[in-house]
Formats: sequence, C-alpha cells, structure tokens
Amino acid sequence: MTDDTLPKLRRGWTTGACATAATKAGLQILWGGTVPPDVTITLPKGETPVFALASVVQGEGWVEVGIEKDAGDDPDVTHGAIIKARVAPSTGGVKFCAGEGVGIVTKPGLPIGVGEPAINPVPRAMMDEVVAEMASEFGQMPDVEITVSVVNGAEIAKKTWNPRLGIEGGLSILGTTGVVRPFSCSAWIASIHRGIDVARAVGLSHVAGCTGSTSERVVQDMLDLPDHAMLDMGDFAGGLLKYLSRHPIERITIGGGIGKITKLAQGARDLHSKRSQVDFKALNEWVKADISTSNTALEAVTIAPELAARVAQEALQQVKLILKDAPVQPSIVIIDRAGTVLATAGL
Repeated sequence: MTDDTLPKLRRGWTTGACATAATKAGLQILWGGTVPPDVTITLPKGETPVFALASVVQGEGWVEVGIEKDAGDDPDVTHGAIIKARVAPSTGGVKFCAGEGVGIVTKPGLPIGVGEPAINPVPRAMMDEVVAEMASEFGQMPDVEITVSVVNGAEIAKKTWNPRLGIEGGLSILGTTGVVRPFSCSAWIASIHRGIDVARAVGLSHVAGCTGSTSERVVQDMLDLPDHAMLDMGDFAGGLLKYLSRHPIERITIGGGIGKITKLAQGARDLHSKRSQVDFKALNEWVKADISTSNTALEAVTIAPELAARVAQEALQQVKLILKDAPVQPSIVIIDRAGTVLATAGL
C-alpha cells in the first residue's frame, strides 16, 4: 500500500472550537431570538467548520448551547463529549467562568493564572472575537459572561494530565488552531512541555519521564516523587529532553523497559516501534556473548545480563548529549516487564 492509497484520517475539532461555536450560537439565540440548526465559526487559520447544535436551553436573560465534540479519527478522550457554553450579560466586557466539568487552575506555570477557569488563551481569544462579531451584528454591547461546561468532564479529566498539572475539577478547554489532527505527536509533546513548566513553577528539583505506566510506578516509588513530578514522556524522549535543555530542572530521571531504553542508548529520540528499532548487531559489540540473533532486547538481556548496565550507561550518555550544557543531572532506570529494576545509571 502506497501513501496515495492509504486511507485519509479524518480531522476533528478542539474543545476550544466547540466552546466557541456554542458561544456564537448562544448569542444568536439570545440577541437574535431564533435557534439556528447549526453554526459556522472561523478558526485562527481561516478554516470555517460547521457545527450542529446538540442542545439548547433558555432561561431569563441567558442561553446555554451544547456542541458534541468530534475528534475525527484521533483517539481523543474527549471525543463525543458535550461542550456547553452559557451566555448571559456581564457587568462589563467578556468574563469567563468554569461550569461543571471544566477545571480550575491551582498551580503556576500554565498559560492561565492560578484561580482562573482552565480555558486556554486561544479559545478565549476565539470567543472574544465571536462576542465582538455578534455584538456588532445585533447592535449589542460586547458585555457577556461565558460559562463553559463539559458533560461528565470531571470523570474524563481523570484520563488526562490535568490532575498532575494542578487543574482541579474537570477538563481544560484547549486548542491553538481549533483543529484536532489524528494521532498528533505535537499534542502529546505539548503536554510534556506544560508538565515541565508546572514543575519549574512550583519549584520541583527532580522530575521523571517514563515510557509507560509500569516504569512510571517503579521510578516514582523508588525516588519518592510526587505525581506532578512525573512527566508522561511515552516515546518522546527527544521532545522532553530538548525542552528541558532550554528550561532546566536540577534532576531528570528517564525510566523505561529495556527495549525502549536500548533504542535511546543507540541514539533514537522517538522510541515508537514504527519509528525506531534496536540494532542487535551493533548491540552485540557491547557484550561478550552472541546476542546478534535475539528477537528482543529483553531476550538479549537473558543471554547476557551485563547488557542492562551497559545500556543504562550508554543511554545516560545519549541523554547528556541532548541536554548539552544545561544544568540538569540525568539518571536512567531500566525495568523488565514485571517492573523489576534491571539496571540504573547516574543515581
């Protein structure tokens, strides 16, 4: 199958785009007096998606509209969630409030201040523009209170980074372009960056990036680190370490299984199986036994147990190369599938 014959992955829309569409529809109803079947908004890059209204509730001087989030073909935990915006007059200007299922920022380091609803700057700007547009169209003052909520948002938020980032009570309203791109690496890496920002802002001196839940649990218990020190690195070692080199924290521990850390040791920056592989012939030069025909790095370690320590040391050197001259002290923890520590370096 060639690139031309691969199925095209469908894009979706961010929670910020949905909240903006709900705000616009709400103002059309509040000021225009009619309920539209759908609403069109303009995204930061000029795209004009159309959103169907999932719900409309009206009261004395207010309207609340719900939009169902469509994340396209991306495995987004908020896909299918109902994003609501309730619009009502404010005492002056646009005011943002967190309704049920939208979090409140409780730690510094995020683009929104402590105590504020977790509605990011670009979605706020998009809603500001919609208020100005609708106020001009209907001859109204642009003084609107917007309360954003997400049905079941508090439960959905437990599957996100929000608890670690200090966003309590629900989800964040996100999006810099308004578009969800399927299986976006950039979204994950952006979350890693925000985790580092929060860790720096609250004064942490030691953070950890791990490739999966087992290595994360082992490293956290071993080093007695708080939840917000655990950076959900996944396969993006390069993305984490490059950002850390520019925004240093005193200590970083990289933890993972022998396979992924071996790829890091051999110079890979993206540890995903589709984007990097263990070179077993090159690995064979690190030990006395013949492991060149091994199918996995874990199998190679069973043949030559000393390999784990060598991999840890080589991985440590690769981490230092990425960090360059940043004032960061790195360390490595390698585990097997059961969570047993096979080797460490730099601790």
